[in-house]
Amino acid sequence: MSLKKIITITAVAVISVLMIYGFILISRIFSANTKFEEKELYVYVPTGANYTDVKKILEPYIKNFENFEMVANKRSYPENVKSGRFLLKKDMNNIDLVRAMRSNVPVKLAFNNQERLENFAGRVGSEIEADSLSLMKAIKDSTFMAANGFNEDNVFAMFIPNTYEVYWNTSAEKFRDKMIKEYHNFWTDKRIAEAKEQGLTPVQATILASIVHKESVKKDERPRIAGVYLNRLRLAMPLQADPTVIYALKLRDNNFDQVIKRVFYNDLVMKSPYNTYVNIGLPPGPIAMPDITALEAVLNPEKNDYIYFCASVERFGYHEFASTLAEHNVNAKKYSDWIARQGVTR
Repeated sequence: MSLKKIITITAVAVISVLMIYGFILISRIFSANTKFEEKELYVYVPTGANYTDVKKILEPYIKNFENFEMVANKRSYPENVKSGRFLLKKDMNNIDLVRAMRSNVPVKLAFNNQERLENFAGRVGSEIEADSLSLMKAIKDSTFMAANGFNEDNVFAMFIPNTYEVYWNTSAEKFRDKMIKEYHNFWTDKRIAEAKEQGLTPVQATILASIVHKESVKKDERPRIAGVYLNRLRLAMPLQADPTVIYALKLRDNNFDQVIKRVFYNDLVMKSPYNTYVNIGLPPGPIAMPDITALEAVLNPEKNDYIYFCASVERFGYHEFASTLAEHNVNAKKYSDWIARQGVTR
């Protein structure tokens, strides 16, 4: 056999081996390497986690971990682990998996209709890494509150209900700082001027809006209700808002899960800074998180001469309004008679 032929055979053999190795290598890199049935899922890497931690997190979802590690090492992932929320899709290959573990996907955090700060912190803490206790601590930090004109009673007023994008691994302090930025973005010079025209600061406007929010779910009625309460404030009348009494009852009982549909005379004389039947002016803080329509209702109220209102028995969800006590007593009796017939005891 000639030398040329030997060289040719050897070359063919080497190329064949290289091709086989290349095929195996490509297969290891580009073959689907997931073992979950969902189309996609999220994995969460805590702050401070290392590659060993990540392997434990990913192990239930990756079919061949040796192949994944080969690509991860080639791409220097073990030395560059990121914390956060990462999206894995069914049948991802190893390159896609490593790429996915480098792309922190934000959480779309929506909140509204929260009744108090504790509930809100629990809601947020269920969506991001920071827990409710750390969120409460950051929000109620005395230096932060003083710098932004809040106190423990009214700091809940800083949260504007909306949908926000935040990273899952956002710290409690960074979340708080994002929210105060959003608060200042909402309270433009125009809105501050509108509040001032009603004799209110932004915090006071939010407190009143929380009462308006609780009084009616009918957005088209909220400017009228806001007008009534502003009339009472100007006359130095007690607001006499049932939702504030309900809030005071829940606060007294430390039970915000209870459902209270009816307020009785004994409730109206209860001693509480939130009872607007015995105290003149606004309560010390919001009784709920008002939505934007309630805030706008306070900033742009209906101009009317109404002083009283009560729930309507003819247009459910709406209210009957009156300028005099005599008119109001007629409306109030209709409602009290109706509610008694329904057998509502609380």
